Amino acid sequence: MDSSELINIKSVFSEVKPDLLVMEELIRRQVKNFHTDLAIALDLLLSAGGKRIRPTIIILLGKCLNTDYDRLITLAASIELLHTATLVHDDLIDGSILRRGSPTLNSKWSAGATVLTGDFLFAAAAKLASETKSNEVMKLFSDTLSTIVNGEISQMFSPRCKPGIDEYYKRIYAKTASLFETSATATGIISEAGQDIIQSLSLFGREIGMAFQIADDILDFTGDESILGKPIGSDLRQGLITLPTELFFEANPDHVLVKKILTDGCLTDPSDISQLIEDIHHNSVIEKSYEMAESFINRGIRALTPLPDCREKEMLQSLALSQARRIQ
Repeated sequence: MDSSELINIKSVFSEVKPDLLVMEELIRRQVKNFHTDLAIALDLLLSAGGKRIRPTIIILLGKCLNTDYDRLITLAASIELLHTATLVHDDLIDGSILRRGSPTLNSKWSAGATVLTGDFLFAAAAKLASETKSNEVMKLFSDTLSTIVNGEISQMFSPRCKPGIDEYYKRIYAKTASLFETSATATGIISEAGQDIIQSLSLFGREIGMAFQIADDILDFTGDESILGKPIGSDLRQGLITLPTELFFEANPDHVLVKKILTDGCLTDPSDISQLIEDIHHNSVIEKSYEMAESFINRGIRALTPLPDCREKEMLQSLALSQARRIQ
């Protein structure tokens, strides 16, 4: 897609905003008649903002495929609630006190209350998925949640500071790309699109999701701590090897700290860790990581080829291209 044909990304979100507001209202209705603190928690989570990338993809795809609007919004709300529930649990597990610059739920509530709120959101998301009136969507919802949880457990029990590009790709698929894939696939299902279209949408979602997580992993080295809500290089400090670090190891096998990790395991000296983070930040592997994210995005965009020509298709292409080098 020629850059001159791109739709301004602000225009994309502006056009989808009314639909996202309808979706958010549906989400808020899920706590009606339940404990008032659940409504307070949900309001905190929604007010924290977020890019709403997944529901935006659902809405754009659905409109291009002339999907029933109520089913489309219900699916978008289900996926966004599922995503929100995983963030609630992730923040608790990681001990994060900020997300997108706003306080996390676990920074305000007890661990028990935070877990139960996440559980409630999972249940609400499943209820909404059932209201799409598709058994296939429900199965996909269940399989995706299993994939996400299995990925998190695998990460918790895997050896730290162990490089391996295949394992990295498996991890980010489970963590992020699986839900992007489900968002696009489920939209094709409720749109009653042909199997070829659904498979193309699955590929689109998976590739964009992989790129999205790679971009997140780059931001872990290049982002603003006040926006990230965690220290620069947080993943490496926890012993997680992401794409920039993986590429740095491959390109610099004789680096003294790389040798130390490969020989002895995780670094323990804070000054060594800070130095390695700084070296990665200012290395060409950051640009190479961007390029790899862009290659995923380009494959995803090509997967949209079978879709009907529509403005939403162009918006999806622009949305995808905006994600590789985002600054937050």
